[in-house]
Amino acid sequence: MILLKKAAELSEYTDAQRKNRKRIGFAPTMGALHPGHISLIEFSKKENDLTVSSVFVNPSQFNDSKDFEKYPVTIERDIEMLEAAGCDLLFIPSVLEIYPAGFKHAKKYELGFLETVLEGKYRPGHYQGVCLVMERLLKIVMPDNLYLGQKDYQQCMVIKKLIELIGIEKLINVNICPTLREADGLAMSSRNMRLNKEERQTAATIFKALSFIKLNTGFKNIALLEQEAIKMLEEKKFKVDYVEIADAKNLEEIKSWDGKKKIVALTAAYLNDIRLIDNLILN
Repeated sequence: MILLKKAAELSEYTDAQRKNRKRIGFAPTMGALHPGHISLIEFSKKENDLTVSSVFVNPSQFNDSKDFEKYPVTIERDIEMLEAAGCDLLFIPSVLEIYPAGFKHAKKYELGFLETVLEGKYRPGHYQGVCLVMERLLKIVMPDNLYLGQKDYQQCMVIKKLIELIGIEKLINVNICPTLREADGLAMSSRNMRLNKEERQTAATIFKALSFIKLNTGFKNIALLEQEAIKMLEEKKFKVDYVEIADAKNLEEIKSWDGKKKIVALTAAYLNDIRLIDNLILN
Protein backbone atom coordinates (compact mmCIF):
# COMPACT_ATOMS: atom_id res chain seq x y z
CA MET A 1 0.00 0.00 0.00
CA ILE A 2 1.28 3.43 -0.98
CA LEU A 3 0.95 6.15 1.67
CA LEU A 4 0.86 9.79 0.58
CA LYS A 5 0.52 13.02 2.55
CA LYS A 6 0.63 15.64 -0.23
CA ALA A 7 -2.36 16.46 -2.43
CA ALA A 8 -0.18 17.21 -5.45
CA GLU A 9 1.49 13.80 -5.24
CA LEU A 10 -1.86 12.03 -5.01
CA SER A 11 -3.31 13.95 -7.98
CA GLU A 12 -0.22 13.19 -10.04
CA TYR A 13 -0.49 9.49 -9.22
CA THR A 14 -4.21 9.17 -9.97
CA ASP A 15 -3.84 11.20 -13.19
CA ALA A 16 -1.23 8.72 -14.38
CA GLN A 17 -3.53 5.79 -13.53
CA ARG A 18 -6.41 7.31 -15.49
CA LYS A 19 -4.16 7.80 -18.52
CA ASN A 20 -3.47 4.06 -18.31
CA ARG A 21 -7.25 3.50 -18.33
CA LYS A 22 -7.35 2.32 -14.72
CA ARG A 23 -10.67 2.63 -12.90
CA ILE A 24 -10.31 4.34 -9.52
CA GLY A 25 -12.45 3.71 -6.45
CA PHE A 26 -12.38 6.05 -3.44
CA ALA A 27 -13.55 5.50 0.15
CA PRO A 28 -12.98 8.62 2.29
CA THR A 29 -12.89 8.16 6.08
CA MET A 30 -12.18 10.05 9.28
CA GLY A 31 -10.22 7.13 10.67
CA ALA A 32 -10.99 5.11 13.82
CA LEU A 33 -11.79 2.37 11.34
CA HIS A 34 -14.14 -0.57 11.84
CA PRO A 35 -15.41 -3.39 9.56
CA GLY A 36 -17.97 -1.02 8.04
CA HIS A 37 -15.15 1.08 6.59
CA ILE A 38 -13.34 -2.03 5.41
CA SER A 39 -16.47 -3.19 3.60
CA LEU A 40 -16.22 -0.04 1.46
CA ILE A 41 -12.68 -1.03 0.49
CA GLU A 42 -13.91 -4.52 -0.39
CA PHE A 43 -16.70 -3.13 -2.60
CA SER A 44 -14.19 -0.88 -4.34
CA LYS A 45 -11.70 -3.65 -4.99
CA LYS A 46 -14.35 -5.71 -6.77
CA GLU A 47 -15.21 -2.89 -9.18
CA ASN A 48 -11.98 -0.93 -9.74
CA ASP A 49 -8.35 -1.34 -10.70
CA LEU A 50 -7.12 1.03 -7.98
CA THR A 51 -8.65 1.58 -4.54
CA VAL A 52 -7.86 4.82 -2.71
CA SER A 53 -8.82 5.68 0.86
CA SER A 54 -8.18 8.73 3.03
CA VAL A 55 -7.96 9.32 6.76
CA PHE A 56 -8.69 12.91 7.72
CA VAL A 57 -10.60 14.15 10.76
CA ASN A 58 -12.24 17.19 9.22
CA PRO A 59 -12.39 20.14 11.65
CA SER A 60 -14.76 22.17 9.47
CA GLN A 61 -17.68 19.76 9.97
CA PHE A 62 -17.68 19.80 13.78
CA ASN A 63 -20.06 22.43 15.11
CA ASP A 64 -18.99 21.39 18.63
CA SER A 65 -15.24 21.84 19.25
CA LYS A 66 -15.39 19.40 22.20
CA ASP A 67 -16.75 16.71 19.89
CA PHE A 68 -13.81 17.30 17.54
CA GLU A 69 -11.32 17.04 20.40
CA LYS A 70 -12.84 13.75 21.60
CA TYR A 71 -13.06 12.12 18.18
CA PRO A 72 -11.05 8.86 18.38
CA VAL A 73 -7.72 8.76 16.54
CA THR A 74 -6.17 5.33 15.84
CA ILE A 75 -3.98 6.02 12.83
CA GLU A 76 -1.48 3.14 13.24
CA ARG A 77 -4.30 0.62 13.57
CA ASP A 78 -6.12 2.24 10.64
CA ILE A 79 -3.08 1.81 8.40
CA GLU A 80 -2.76 -1.86 9.38
CA MET A 81 -6.46 -2.51 8.68
CA LEU A 82 -6.40 -0.83 5.27
CA GLU A 83 -3.23 -2.63 4.25
CA ALA A 84 -4.72 -5.97 5.30
CA ALA A 85 -7.86 -5.19 3.29
CA GLY A 86 -5.83 -4.62 0.14
CA CYS A 87 -6.23 -0.85 -0.14
CA ASP A 88 -3.80 0.34 -2.83
CA LEU A 89 -3.24 3.94 -1.77
CA LEU A 90 -3.86 5.80 1.49
CA PHE A 91 -3.98 9.60 1.71
CA ILE A 92 -3.25 11.07 5.16
CA PRO A 93 -3.17 14.86 4.73
CA SER A 94 -2.65 17.58 7.31
CA VAL A 95 -5.29 20.27 7.89
CA LEU A 96 -3.05 22.74 6.05
CA GLU A 97 -2.82 20.39 3.06
CA ILE A 98 -6.62 20.22 2.78
CA TYR A 99 -7.25 23.87 3.67
CA PRO A 100 -4.17 25.85 2.58
CA ALA A 101 -6.19 29.09 2.79
CA GLY A 102 -8.09 28.08 5.93
CA PHE A 103 -11.79 27.29 6.13
CA LYS A 104 -13.33 29.97 8.36
CA HIS A 105 -14.54 32.09 5.44
CA ALA A 106 -15.08 29.34 2.90
CA LYS A 107 -17.63 29.22 0.09
CA LYS A 108 -21.32 28.58 0.75
CA TYR A 109 -23.00 25.53 -0.75
CA GLU A 110 -26.69 25.87 -1.67
CA LEU A 111 -27.98 22.59 -0.26
CA GLY A 112 -31.58 23.72 0.08
CA PHE A 113 -34.06 21.63 2.08
CA LEU A 114 -31.47 18.96 2.93
CA GLU A 115 -29.62 21.36 5.20
CA THR A 116 -32.72 22.39 7.17
CA VAL A 117 -33.88 19.02 8.55
CA LEU A 118 -32.62 16.26 10.83
CA GLU A 119 -28.80 16.48 11.06
CA GLY A 120 -28.88 19.82 9.24
CA LYS A 121 -31.23 21.24 11.86
CA TYR A 122 -29.41 19.88 14.90
CA ARG A 123 -25.85 20.44 13.64
CA PRO A 124 -25.87 23.85 11.93
CA GLY A 125 -22.91 24.27 9.59
CA HIS A 126 -22.08 20.56 9.68
CA TYR A 127 -22.94 19.83 6.06
CA GLN A 128 -21.17 22.93 4.82
CA GLY A 129 -18.02 21.46 6.36
CA VAL A 130 -18.73 18.05 4.83
CA CYS A 131 -19.10 19.65 1.40
CA LEU A 132 -15.94 21.68 1.85
CA VAL A 133 -13.75 18.66 2.54
CA MET A 134 -15.48 16.41 0.02
CA GLU A 135 -15.09 18.89 -2.84
CA ARG A 136 -11.40 19.15 -2.03
CA LEU A 137 -10.90 15.37 -1.78
CA LEU A 138 -12.92 14.55 -4.89
CA LYS A 139 -11.00 17.07 -6.99
CA ILE A 140 -7.69 15.67 -5.72
CA VAL A 141 -8.59 12.02 -6.40
CA MET A 142 -11.21 12.34 -9.21
CA PRO A 143 -12.40 8.75 -8.76
CA ASP A 144 -14.65 6.84 -11.12
CA ASN A 145 -16.50 5.40 -8.13
CA LEU A 146 -17.13 6.87 -4.69
CA TYR A 147 -18.08 4.54 -1.80
CA LEU A 148 -20.15 5.77 1.15
CA GLY A 149 -21.92 4.00 4.01
CA GLN A 150 -25.70 4.08 4.38
CA LYS A 151 -25.41 4.74 8.13
CA ASP A 152 -24.82 8.39 7.22
CA TYR A 153 -27.99 8.42 5.10
CA GLN A 154 -28.50 12.17 4.96
CA GLN A 155 -24.80 12.81 4.39
CA CYS A 156 -24.89 10.50 1.37
CA MET A 157 -27.69 12.64 -0.07
CA VAL A 158 -25.73 15.82 0.66
CA ILE A 159 -22.63 14.47 -1.10
CA LYS A 160 -24.71 13.52 -4.14
CA LYS A 161 -26.08 17.08 -4.16
CA LEU A 162 -22.54 18.47 -3.85
CA ILE A 163 -21.38 16.45 -6.85
CA GLU A 164 -24.22 17.98 -8.88
CA LEU A 165 -23.45 21.49 -7.62
CA ILE A 166 -19.80 21.33 -8.69
CA GLY A 167 -20.71 19.76 -12.03
CA ILE A 168 -18.97 16.39 -11.87
CA GLU A 169 -22.04 14.12 -11.62
CA LYS A 170 -21.25 12.58 -15.03
CA LEU A 171 -17.72 11.72 -13.94
CA ILE A 172 -18.28 10.09 -10.54
CA ASN A 173 -20.63 7.23 -9.69
CA VAL A 174 -21.81 7.28 -6.06
CA ASN A 175 -22.18 3.85 -4.44
CA ILE A 176 -24.15 3.66 -1.18
CA CYS A 177 -23.08 0.53 0.72
CA PRO A 178 -25.15 -1.25 3.41
CA THR A 179 -24.74 -0.40 7.09
CA LEU A 180 -22.74 -3.06 8.93
CA ARG A 181 -24.06 -3.95 12.38
CA GLU A 182 -22.87 -5.67 15.53
CA ALA A 183 -24.58 -8.92 16.59
CA ASP A 184 -27.13 -6.96 18.67
CA GLY A 185 -27.93 -4.61 15.77
CA LEU A 186 -25.90 -1.57 16.80
CA ALA A 187 -24.64 0.20 13.69
CA MET A 188 -20.85 0.10 13.50
CA SER A 189 -19.46 3.57 14.15
CA SER A 190 -16.18 5.16 15.15
CA ARG A 191 -18.02 6.82 18.04
CA ASN A 192 -18.81 3.39 19.51
CA MET A 193 -15.19 3.33 20.70
CA ARG A 194 -16.15 5.97 23.28
CA LEU A 195 -18.88 3.83 24.84
CA ASN A 196 -18.13 2.10 28.14
CA LYS A 197 -19.41 -1.45 28.74
CA GLU A 198 -22.78 -0.37 30.17
CA GLU A 199 -23.31 2.28 27.50
CA ARG A 200 -22.43 -0.22 24.79
CA GLN A 201 -25.20 -2.56 25.95
CA THR A 202 -27.71 0.30 26.16
CA ALA A 203 -26.76 1.61 22.71
CA ALA A 204 -28.42 -1.39 21.04
CA THR A 205 -31.78 0.18 21.99
CA ILE A 206 -31.42 2.45 18.95
CA PHE A 207 -31.70 -0.50 16.59
CA LYS A 208 -34.53 -1.97 18.67
CA ALA A 209 -36.46 1.30 18.33
CA LEU A 210 -35.93 1.43 14.56
CA SER A 211 -36.85 -2.25 14.24
CA PHE A 212 -40.03 -1.59 16.22
CA ILE A 213 -40.96 1.11 13.70
CA LYS A 214 -40.27 -1.20 10.78
CA LEU A 215 -42.29 -4.03 12.29
CA ASN A 216 -45.30 -1.75 12.85
CA THR A 217 -45.16 0.38 9.71
CA GLY A 218 -48.55 0.22 8.03
CA PHE A 219 -50.30 -0.89 11.21
CA LYS A 220 -49.94 2.23 13.37
CA ASN A 221 -50.19 5.97 12.89
CA ILE A 222 -46.86 7.50 11.76
CA ALA A 223 -46.73 10.10 14.55
CA LEU A 224 -47.60 7.46 17.16
CA LEU A 225 -44.81 5.20 15.88
CA GLU A 226 -42.29 8.03 16.22
CA GLN A 227 -43.53 8.86 19.75
CA GLU A 228 -43.32 5.24 20.90
CA ALA A 229 -39.78 4.89 19.51
CA ILE A 230 -38.75 8.09 21.32
CA LYS A 231 -40.24 6.71 24.53
CA MET A 232 -38.22 3.49 24.13
CA LEU A 233 -35.03 5.52 23.92
CA GLU A 234 -35.89 7.95 26.73
CA GLU A 235 -36.67 5.05 29.07
CA LYS A 236 -33.03 4.00 28.58
CA LYS A 237 -31.84 7.54 29.44
CA PHE A 238 -31.14 8.68 25.89
CA LYS A 239 -31.54 12.38 25.11
CA VAL A 240 -33.28 12.22 21.72
CA ASP A 241 -32.69 14.82 19.03
CA TYR A 242 -35.12 13.20 16.63
CA VAL A 243 -36.88 10.06 15.51
CA GLU A 244 -38.48 10.70 12.16
CA ILE A 245 -40.05 8.74 9.35
CA ALA A 246 -39.32 10.40 6.02
CA ASP A 247 -39.50 10.00 2.27
CA ALA A 248 -36.41 7.97 1.37
CA LYS A 249 -35.83 10.04 -1.79
CA ASN A 250 -35.85 13.56 -0.35
CA LEU A 251 -36.20 13.27 3.46
CA GLU A 252 -39.49 15.15 3.54
CA GLU A 253 -41.41 14.21 6.70
CA ILE A 254 -44.16 11.62 6.25
CA LYS A 255 -47.50 12.24 7.99
CA SER A 256 -49.26 9.25 6.43
CA TRP A 257 -48.15 6.39 4.21
CA ASP A 258 -49.79 4.91 1.13
CA GLY A 259 -47.94 1.60 1.43
CA LYS A 260 -46.01 2.21 -1.79
CA LYS A 261 -43.65 5.16 -1.29
CA LYS A 262 -40.15 4.17 -0.15
CA ILE A 263 -39.65 5.48 3.39
CA VAL A 264 -36.88 5.53 5.96
CA ALA A 265 -36.76 5.92 9.74
CA LEU A 266 -33.89 8.05 11.03
CA THR A 267 -32.76 8.85 14.54
CA ALA A 268 -30.09 10.71 16.48
CA ALA A 269 -29.74 10.53 20.25
CA TYR A 270 -27.21 11.22 22.97
CA LEU A 271 -26.14 8.51 25.39
CA ASN A 272 -24.52 10.66 28.06
CA ASP A 273 -22.22 12.88 25.92
CA ILE A 274 -21.91 10.49 22.94
CA ARG A 275 -24.17 11.22 19.97
CA LEU A 276 -25.23 8.20 17.93
CA ILE A 277 -27.15 8.14 14.65
CA ASP A 278 -28.81 5.36 12.67
CA ASN A 279 -31.47 4.71 10.08
CA LEU A 280 -33.48 1.86 8.63
CA ILE A 281 -35.25 1.58 5.28
CA LEU A 282 -38.81 0.54 6.18
CA ASN A 283 -40.05 -1.05 2.95
